[in-house]
Formats: sequence, C-alpha cells, structure tokens
Amino acid sequence: MNVIILPYAPRIESGGGQSRYPERVSSPSATTAPVPNHWVLTLICADRPGIVHAISGAIVTARGNITESQQFASLDTGRFFMRLQVESDATREEFEQALAPVVESYGMTAHLDNVGRPLRTLVLVSTAAHCLNDLLFRQRAGQLPVDIPLVLSNHGTLRDLAGFYGVPFESLPVTDPAGKDDFEVRILEAVEEHDIELVVLARYMQIISPQLCEKLAGRAINIHHSFLPGFKGANPYRQAHARGVKLIGATAHFVTSDLDEGPIIEQNVVRVDHSRSVAELVAIGQDEESRTLTQAVKWFAESRVLLDGARTIIFR
Repeated sequence: MNVIILPYAPRIESGGGQSRYPERVSSPSATTAPVPNHWVLTLICADRPGIVHAISGAIVTARGNITESQQFASLDTGRFFMRLQVESDATREEFEQALAPVVESYGMTAHLDNVGRPLRTLVLVSTAAHCLNDLLFRQRAGQLPVDIPLVLSNHGTLRDLAGFYGVPFESLPVTDPAGKDDFEVRILEAVEEHDIELVVLARYMQIISPQLCEKLAGRAINIHHSFLPGFKGANPYRQAHARGVKLIGATAHFVTSDLDEGPIIEQNVVRVDHSRSVAELVAIGQDEESRTLTQAVKWFAESRVLLDGARTIIFR
C-alpha cells in the first residue's frame, strides 16, 4: 500500500500572499459559517473500474464539493491519473481518514495539499539573467505560487538581480571537480535547510551528477533551447544562424542523469527566418526559455504535473 504524501500544514495563500478565493461576508445578525478549505488532490494507480465512484464517495464523506476535476487513463502503461480541487470544511485529518480506505483498496499514490500554497523552491543559476528575472518578477507579482528562499549560483553575476527582488543569494565557484562536489553538497544542505520541494535550474550551466539527479528525482526542473534541427555544444544560436534555422524554441523537463532527456513538461516554439541576426535569435530564444520554464514551474507548483514513466501527464 502506498501512503498519502502530505506536506506540512500550510497556509491557504496564492503566490502573492493573498487568498485566491474571496472571503465570505455575512451580516452581523447571521450565523458565521466556517470558511471551507480548498484542497487539491492528485492520485495515481493501476486503471480499473470504480475509481472515480470510490473517490467521489470519499469526498462526499469528507463533506467536499468538487470544483475542478481532470482524469486520464494511459493505454500505454495501464495507469490512471486524476487531479481534483475540492472545497470542504473538513480538517486535514478528516479528509485523510475519508480517503484512506480508497487509497488502500486501489493501491494509490495520492497527494493532498491546499490550493495556491506557495511551493518552497530553490533556484540555481550561472550568469544568464532572463529566466531568473522572470521567475522572481512573477513570484513578486503573485502570478507564480512559489516561495524562493534562496538563489544559488556558481558565479556572483546575478547577485544584484536577486537583491533587487529581496531574495538571498549565494555563490560558490565551480572551477574543478572538487568545487563541483562542494556546490552539490551545498545544494543538498539548502534543500534540507529550507524544506525545499522544487529545485529549478534557471540556466544553471553545470552538469548535475547522477547521484544528485537521483536525490532530486521528480522535483528538479531544467530548461534548454530547442532548435529544429538541434545544435549542441558552444554557441548554439550562432550555429543555428549559420544553418538558417526556421524554428527555435525551448524545452522544460525534469532533471535526470541523461543530459537534457528527462520527461518533458512544456515546450514552445517560434518561427524565424533569414533576416534575423544572431543577437535577435538569442533574444527570441531567451524569451521562449523564460516563458517555458515559468509555465512548467507554475504547473508543477499547482500539482498539475504527474509522471507516467518517461513522460508527463499535464492537467492544464
């Protein structure tokens, strides 16, 4: 039996620190009804009849009202995926108790959280500013439900940018294998220190060791360019310009030990032509990288990304 994975008891907030749902207002003479919690529930199990009926019954037991529901049955893997948002005045303990018999009966892996709770996120960077700037701006604007307690870098270049948004910044040089080992130790220390739930490689230009990939499996997201055809190595935009590419874009994916080959979360592409200079291609590509990474982080933070082997199920 898989157990329900439950985070700490969170506050019910959006990324901007305000409730995503308006407060209920009653007249002074009326009896004040309890404001229901808004839960997000995701589950994965082997596909078989009766799952939706059983989950619906458990939600009724928890005095819940379903406000959003999405599901998918994979013919390739025989697995069933579901994401629900539920309003209920039940406590977390009551909701868990209502779900437990269904989770056990169907061998589910389930996750229960509060809608809009900011996800504790560590950001890794090198010298490129565009992805970090977009993440920090959208966090501060309340458009991205994450809480970023630290930006960690192998260069000091982006210290002022992080400082502008009031986010702590640390840099450790990586000039040799020993420096890389020290940096990865610091990543794991930061994950423990800040109770990190997601690690984002926002153009962090170091290859992550297989050992660290394993420890961060399923909770680390990377971004890289996507040229058609693809160009690896130094100066990919110059290579693309020399070949006259017509499509460039970006791919956000989970980090695995297979470089840039983890399960894909989001991709975007834009058409270009011969009139574009190398500098223009770089600017276009950076825009695509920023919006693609931010979208992937947003979906992950909202519990909309579920893993199905080497691919992802995205409940938009």
